[in-house]
Amino acid sequence: MFKNHQVVCCTAAGRRRYMQYIFPYIVTDPIVDRYDIWVNTVNMEDIEFFRQMAARYPKIRLVMQPDGVVDGIKSINAFYKFCCEPETIYMKIDDDVIWMEQGIIEKMADFRLSHPEAFLVSPMVINNVMCSYVWQVQGKLSYGRYATAAANHRHLWKRGYFAANLHQWFLKQMMANADFFRSLYVVDTPWAMNRLSINFVVWCGEQMAAINGIVPGDDEEYLSCIRPTELGKANWLRGDALISHFSFGPQRDVLDKANILEQYDALLANEFSKNDAQRECFAFERELIADIARRAAEIRKQPCPYRKPRKSTWQKVRTEFKSTQRSIRNYIDAHSKPKFTVKPNI
Repeated sequence: MFKNHQVVCCTAAGRRRYMQYIFPYIVTDPIVDRYDIWVNTVNMEDIEFFRQMAARYPKIRLVMQPDGVVDGIKSINAFYKFCCEPETIYMKIDDDVIWMEQGIIEKMADFRLSHPEAFLVSPMVINNVMCSYVWQVQGKLSYGRYATAAANHRHLWKRGYFAANLHQWFLKQMMANADFFRSLYVVDTPWAMNRLSINFVVWCGEQMAAINGIVPGDDEEYLSCIRPTELGKANWLRGDALISHFSFGPQRDVLDKANILEQYDALLANEFSKNDAQRECFAFERELIADIARRAAEIRKQPCPYRKPRKSTWQKVRTEFKSTQRSIRNYIDAHSKPKFTVKPNI
């Protein structure tokens, strides 16, 4: 509880390779009343991971897709109908948020209640174009050339080379100084009518109850642009709260090849070792992931709780085309001079 409000975190799950880094922060936080895992996957090994975590940690509640269909991000919007409780602060955290500053949940709960004029509130996010834009304008970072305020920026959002550069710079600084993240604090910033990648966003249950939890179409477009514009409200970035988000889809191949996740693993193993509850949770996850790997063939035979929609020939062709396009783009980037690079001013 926080100031007479229930605190509920939720994640559209998801991938255990990333979520192992979120759980220690959330399940050990004393102000978190519940952690809702929106089970939005047909990967039985991931589902087994969530089942085992829920069995061990009472705060975790598994929430099944209410329509019985999983179709990637297209099936996420149906979960918002479970986020309408009064006097409840909801925090939706992407499954590939891989680092958070300690105590951020209380910070964001306080900011939510202190800014009733806002629609959504978000912390600052490593690898989020809008946050990178704010760091640029407020003089913390520059990129060799001006980066526009477009959530789908051709390089800051789409290119793996930029995300790898940003993560590598941040990791290097954090390995040298665990308090470095504080130097990235900026002034609180309102954000209106422009799309914001909702890697970590906070709202109150009454806000979602006003629309009966019905979020049509693309949840990110609706929640960061359409609904606040309908209400004449802005979204807000809390400047002195920080997380790190691993990747957007087009970036992932490059980040995996650069072993970015493994570098965060080393950073977090050291960080969690300083907190008994987080260390215990992280150790349990390690054992669980290893056990699931050993039993993978058996687990895959279990019946899936969902039906998966069939893809049309056109959808399959489109997916293959985008994959090929991404491979070509990554090859060109690897053999070209980067157009945008992180140039710190701090």
